[in-house]
Amino acid sequence: MEINDFYAQMLRIRLFEEALLKLFSRGLLRGTVHTCLGQEACAVGVVGALDPNRDVVCSNHRGHGHFLAFGGDMKGLLDEIMGRDSGVCGGKGGSQHLHCKNFYSNGVLGGMVPVATGIALAQKRDGQRGISVVFSGDGAMAEGVIYESLNIATLWKLPILLAIENNHIAQTTPASLEHGSPIENIPTAFGVKTVMVNGNDVLAVRRAVEILILEMREDQSPKCLVLDTCRLGPHSKGDDSRSKDEIEKCQIRDPLKNVESKLSTERVALIHEQCNFELQGVLAEFNL
Repeated sequence: MEINDFYAQMLRIRLFEEALLKLFSRGLLRGTVHTCLGQEACAVGVVGALDPNRDVVCSNHRGHGHFLAFGGDMKGLLDEIMGRDSGVCGGKGGSQHLHCKNFYSNGVLGGMVPVATGIALAQKRDGQRGISVVFSGDGAMAEGVIYESLNIATLWKLPILLAIENNHIAQTTPASLEHGSPIENIPTAFGVKTVMVNGNDVLAVRRAVEILILEMREDQSPKCLVLDTCRLGPHSKGDDSRSKDEIEKCQIRDPLKNVESKLSTERVALIHEQCNFELQGVLAEFNL
């Protein structure tokens, strides 16, 4: 995949998430919505390296980007979030609880890790060398069920990749006030090979994931990828306790700007035009 494609996928996710916040501000979208603004490189870098026919993605409450990067339908996702029958889950799952082909998510903090561990066991038994990828934030890494899952995955040598999107804040609690040691120490303590990468550099993420996937297809053992990233938007719709300086530091690390620096101005403008055209087709009824 060329860098143009990486940028287009990331921009699609960014524009979609921004549109959701606009819909909410106009009272057209109800319920909870957690956007992945600033974490698009994590989704595109990790999920795009998978085989959708044999690999499984288990996501969390901040999963729209993972869904779209895995080939999910943008219109079907919007309709699902809006609670419509035409949604990918018939409007019953909403923003957080999705099941579409090999994609699963729920809103229980850390709750998808044991589910993904069970899926990895099934994958190992079916002999197709598929892998299970599960996303977690730094906040969820304080959940005991993740420790239990890592222990089982190591004991049974299960092909599960734990992708930790470390944006350094759990809703309003900084990681420094939640964890007594660095995040990467947790999977390492269970004997899980752990790789750290700049989660705002989509090329670096993809390179790291491709290596881990090759290893996992062969040794069928758990691995962990810690993605150092930033959340540009609020935890949900407007609850952001960070200072202006903290947010500005995150904006400097914007993953889209990282890729834009490697593309021509003309190419960036063309991709913006194409992505906006697609999004406007999805949002046509809302006049956004």
